Amino acid sequence: MQIWVDADACPGAIKEILYRAAARHALPVILVANQWLRVPPSPYIRVVQVAQGFDVADSHIVEQAAAGDLVITADIPLAALVIEKQAFALNPRGELYSAENIRQLLDMRNFMDTLRSTGVDTGGPPAFSHADRQSFANQLDRFIARRRKPL
Repeated sequence: MQIWVDADACPGAIKEILYRAAARHALPVILVANQWLRVPPSPYIRVVQVAQGFDVADSHIVEQAAAGDLVITADIPLAALVIEKQAFALNPRGELYSAENIRQLLDMRNFMDTLRSTGVDTGGPPAFSHADRQSFANQLDRFIARRRKPL
């Protein structure tokens, strides 16, 4: 299992949690971004810098992620694509996307996008909080514990 990170929009606090998880569990974490990223030195952490452009990082993640991998993203269309590949997706607020909930989340996202395009102010997501960070860390720990094979 590898952890892929849609890193351009991923909060720094979430990246820090992932760096610690990579070291603690000896798990490969690959951050994909269209800009240079500074990461701690580790044999488990790698950065892939892709070209600038719409969805270039997302396309790279979809191409490279394999069944059983975990993708960290708040991008619901990206989550839907990796779920189709039998990978898993977790957003930075700790919500695990699944085959059971992705269609409803994608439909709601598309509905809100339609509202915004007609001029309706739908507001934005709430500020990223300590509770969100804790929820992500807890969900990540549960996910890793369920997926790791005993030695």
